[in-house]
Amino acid sequence: MDMISVGLFLAAAVALLGSPGPAIAALLAVGRTQGLKQGLKYYGGLQVGLGLAAAFSGVGLTSFLELFPTAVYLLTIIAAVYLLYLAYAIATSPVGEQRSNNAVLSSPLSGLLLGLSNPKAYVAFVSLYASYVLMPGNAVLDSWAKWALCVAVMIVVDIVWLLVGVGLKQTHMSATKERLFNVSLGLMIVVAMGLTLAA
Repeated sequence: MDMISVGLFLAAAVALLGSPGPAIAALLAVGRTQGLKQGLKYYGGLQVGLGLAAAFSGVGLTSFLELFPTAVYLLTIIAAVYLLYLAYAIATSPVGEQRSNNAVLSSPLSGLLLGLSNPKAYVAFVSLYASYVLMPGNAVLDSWAKWALCVAVMIVVDIVWLLVGVGLKQTHMSATKERLFNVSLGLMIVVAMGLTLAA
């Protein structure tokens, strides 16, 4: 294994997978509204979804689907609708004492669906897989190595963002500021989705 390539791959993975997007916005919202215990459930579902998305990208499923434009179009619509729903749920989530009463942000299934429907993640995975060769001469092991490193990076950067959200729970915001914070997280999802789909 080329350790220089591994280092470059990890640096790129942290930059791409740790930058603000739908998953990061959701983790901040979950951490702030649900706390660490409930947040870890959502985080676990998200990691499973992202791990599957990384695997799909690694085996070329995304390239295969491009042979069927209608299927890609339908999947894109489904993903966009779910992300818009998530953005709305975060933006309109209760504030103050009622902030934890949001089923969308406390379900592992919701995290799983976000991991599977996040277009930013697929773009990042495809870019990472195509840009680096970690194990020359063995395409299968090379793909597995990239997948494992992507999963490791996601586990670390996502728990950091969740903990940032948990830390924000300790801050005392007025209802107006809390609502603005929630709306900004919802807008982050919409903007990230729009930029990814427009690329």
